Amino acid sequence: QVQLVESGGGLVQAGGSLRLSCAASGRIFSSYAMGWFRQAPGEEREFVARVSRTGGATYYADSVKGRFTISRDNAKNTAYLQMNSLKPEDTAVYYCAAQYYSSSQYDYWGQGTQVTVSS
Repeated sequence: QVQLVESGGGLVQAGGSLRLSCAASGRIFSSYAMGWFRQAPGEEREFVARVSRTGGATYYADSVKGRFTISRDNAKNTAYLQMNSLKPEDTAVYYCAAQYYSSSQYDYWGQGTQVTVSS
């Protein structure tokens, strides 16, 4: 079993930046692609970004392209989401997720961290 713990959320003004971290334990980190999702109150969970097992390929939702950057450090068993030029509509609980290389969906999820962007 993989345990994922997010950190780095908080309150920030519009136009500001935050860096979220996702610390993983329990299995070999490089066996998993990592993703970030978010969910606002009353809304469905939304895909934000994904990074491949080696970090060589990244994917982003259109709403965050050019503003957010996903990365990973396999030596530290940690994935990151750098969030720049934040907007009020980015306000949500952000979740880290891990997908095993042979799995068709994400297998493990973190507890979430709140990001609030004030106008």
